[in-house]
Amino acid sequence: MSAAGAGGVLVAALVLTGGPAQAAEPGPAAGAGAAAAGAYKERTDTLPAERLTAEQRRLLADKSAAAKGAAQQSAAQRSAVRGDVGAAAIVSSGAVQQSQINSYYCGPATLVITQSARDEVGNRSQTQAGSELRTNSSGTAWYGINANVPNPTGYPIPDVLNHRLPGAGYVPKALPYTPSATDKANFRDHIVHNTSGDYAIAGNAWEVVGGPHLVGHPNREIFHWVSIDGHSDDGARTVQYRDPVGGVPTSVISWAGSVPRTATISSDTITTIMGGRGYVW
Repeated sequence: MSAAGAGGVLVAALVLTGGPAQAAEPGPAAGAGAAAAGAYKERTDTLPAERLTAEQRRLLADKSAAAKGAAQQSAAQRSAVRGDVGAAAIVSSGAVQQSQINSYYCGPATLVITQSARDEVGNRSQTQAGSELRTNSSGTAWYGINANVPNPTGYPIPDVLNHRLPGAGYVPKALPYTPSATDKANFRDHIVHNTSGDYAIAGNAWEVVGGPHLVGHPNREIFHWVSIDGHSDDGARTVQYRDPVGGVPTSVISWAGSVPRTATISSDTITTIMGGRGYVW
């Protein structure tokens, strides 16, 4: 597994092992913007072609249709009740943040955080989660690794979530390198759908130099998992996420001191950050 397909807190050109194979190519210039970041991802990606199972394709279509209908109903209710004025409040499924136990365990930490939104149990073993996800020093794969659970599909995070939460119906949603307006609108529908069902989303970030970054993250190339567990009640223009780097000692991750455990960010921005990978919802 190349780190380009992984989701550890991996930073190109740092000592952390398994830096992306494409790290030799300079990233976009600082402040180059989302389009340049997306072009860089497209040029340098080493992830093999992804394949959804027939069941995953069916589930994705069914959930997307349900989410679109629920979002339209929610918008109509919001307009009637609030008139779309006033400060937006955050609606959350209540995930419990855990700080990752080492520099490449954001995947296991995100998994247990995401699970906690549904069953409200925190402080699970990241080591056990890492074993089920087959996490290694390159991180936790977005795709291409069979999880240590029955009937794996090659997408370890949804496979382990579905094993731990029977009936949850988690499915991967891949994003293009430069997500479109439709991709961003769909993500807003999907976070509203999951939050209303008391579920969180596991997001696989691919941050690059010059592109947008998660709160407190440096302007470097970073592959990272976070748990997105809430949204603003103004049509999910803002989302809330739990970052497993928050609370990690700086002796483990040098820039962790600037990263909050819980943060909010524009839903469009985080969709762009997940471009080239995607999210599990």
